[in-house]
Amino acid sequence: MYRSNQNQMLLPHEFFLPFGGRLNAENQWCRLAMLIPWGEFEERYAKCFKKRHTGQIALSVRLALGTLIIQNRKGLSDRDTVEEIVENPYLQYFIGLSGFIEKNAFDPSLMVHFRRRLGKDIINEVNEAVAKAGLQQMKKGKDDDDDDENISGNGAADSAENSIDEEETDKAKKKGKLILDATCTPADIHYPTDIDLLNDVRKALEEIIDVLHKPHVGKDLKPRTYRDCARRDYLHISKKRRKSVKEIRKAIGQQLRYVRRDLEIVRIMAGKSPLRLLNKRQYRNLLVGQEIYRQQLDMYTKRSHTVEGRIVSLHMPFIRPIVRGKSSADVEFGGKLAISVVNGFSFMEHLSFDSFNEGITLIQSVKNYRERFGYYPEAVIADKIYRNRDNLQYCKSRGIRLSGPPLGRPPKDQELLKEQKRQERMDAGIRNAVEGKFGEGKRSYGLNRIMARLKETSETVIAMQLLVMNLEHWLRILFALLFRRYFWLAKTAI
Repeated sequence: MYRSNQNQMLLPHEFFLPFGGRLNAENQWCRLAMLIPWGEFEERYAKCFKKRHTGQIALSVRLALGTLIIQNRKGLSDRDTVEEIVENPYLQYFIGLSGFIEKNAFDPSLMVHFRRRLGKDIINEVNEAVAKAGLQQMKKGKDDDDDDENISGNGAADSAENSIDEEETDKAKKKGKLILDATCTPADIHYPTDIDLLNDVRKALEEIIDVLHKPHVGKDLKPRTYRDCARRDYLHISKKRRKSVKEIRKAIGQQLRYVRRDLEIVRIMAGKSPLRLLNKRQYRNLLVGQEIYRQQLDMYTKRSHTVEGRIVSLHMPFIRPIVRGKSSADVEFGGKLAISVVNGFSFMEHLSFDSFNEGITLIQSVKNYRERFGYYPEAVIADKIYRNRDNLQYCKSRGIRLSGPPLGRPPKDQELLKEQKRQERMDAGIRNAVEGKFGEGKRSYGLNRIMARLKETSETVIAMQLLVMNLEHWLRILFALLFRRYFWLAKTAI
C-alpha cells in the first residue's frame, strides 16, 4: 500500500540532528534536493502498487528516487549505498527523512524494487522536468545579467522570446540547436563466444536434470549425461592460446551434441517429473537454452556467424551484439542509446537492446524538441548517418538546417565553398558536446558498464545516469551564475 504524501519538500533547518546543530543549506545535497520536484511524480509512483488501501505502507517516492540518485552519482553498489546513507546526515535529508537515524532506513534488496517500480518512463519524466527547469534558470540568469549591465532593448526582446505566440507559424519561429548522437551502453557480461555459451547451457541443463531426477533417487537409474567428458572437451579447447578454425568448429560440434543429449533427457524426464519442480531461474534457463541450441545449430550447419535475434548470454538473454566499427571495440554487447543535447542538458530519445540505425530517430527527436519548447530548432547537428533522404526532406520542409555538406557537387564559387567548409567546422565543434556527454557518463557515472541484470532495471539505470548528469550540469550552472553575480557586485562596488 502506498500512502500519498504531497509535502515531499523538507527544508534543511527542519532536519533533526540528535547531536545538535543544523544542516548547511549550501551543501550540494541540500541544493540538489531543492532542484528536484519530488511531489510531481507521487501519483505516478503510487500507481506501481497493486494494493492501494491494504498491506504495509510503502516507502516514499523521494526515498526511492533519492537513493537511486545517490547510488549513480557516487558509483556505489546497493549495499554500499545503504551504508553510506547511514553514515551521512546530508544523504538522509536528501532521501526525505525527517531526522538522523543510526540504522538502515531500508534493506538493500529493496533497491531492485525501486528500479523496477520507477522504471525508464518515470525517470525520463523527472529528467524532462529537471532539464526544462535548468534551461529556464540559464535563460533567467542571462536575462538578469543583461538587466544588470543596462543593455538597452534586450529586456523587451527577451520577454518577447519567453512568451510563445500560438498564432505564429512553425516555420517562422525556430530557436536553438538540437544535437543528436547514439552510443552503446555495454552490459556487465564477459566477452561471449559460441563455445562458452554452449558450455553455460550444458551446465544449466545438467542442473535441471539433477532436480528432475531427485524424486526418483533409489528407484530409477540416473540418465548418463557425460558431464565429465563434456567439461574435459571444453577445457581442452578453452585453455589453448591459439585456436584454429578447424579446432573451434570441432569443439562447437562436440558441445552441440552434448546439449542435444541433455535436452532429450530433459524431455523424457519431464514425462515422469513435472517441470514445476524447477524454480523460476531454472525454468527460464531451460527455455533460453533451447533457443540458444537452435540458433547455434543453425549457424553451425550453415557455416554462418549471424542469426536473427542472436542470444549472447544465457543469464541476460535480452542482450544483443551492437556493431560499432570503432578501433577500440568493433562489437559491444548492451543497449543502444540515442540522446539529444540542448544547451548541455541530455534527453533520452530512444533506447533498445536490439541494434537500430540511429538515423531513424531524427524526425521523432525534432518532434520531441517542439513538444518540450514550443518551437522547432533552427539547426540539427548530427553526423552523416542522419543525412538520409527522409530526414533531409523533413528538415527542408520545415526550414531546419541539417548539418553536413549539401547534396550534389561542390560549388564552383570559391567564396561559397569556403563558407560551407567553415560552417562544417563550426558544426563539428558544436557536436563535440554530445561526445563529451557520452564521455562524462562512461567515465564518471558507469555508463560504460551497466551492472543491472534485468532488462527493465538496466533501462532504469541508463535513464538514471542521464538524470544525474543533468543535475550535475544544473549545479554547475547555479555555481557559474553565483560566481558571475559575485564579481559583478564586486565590480560595481569599486
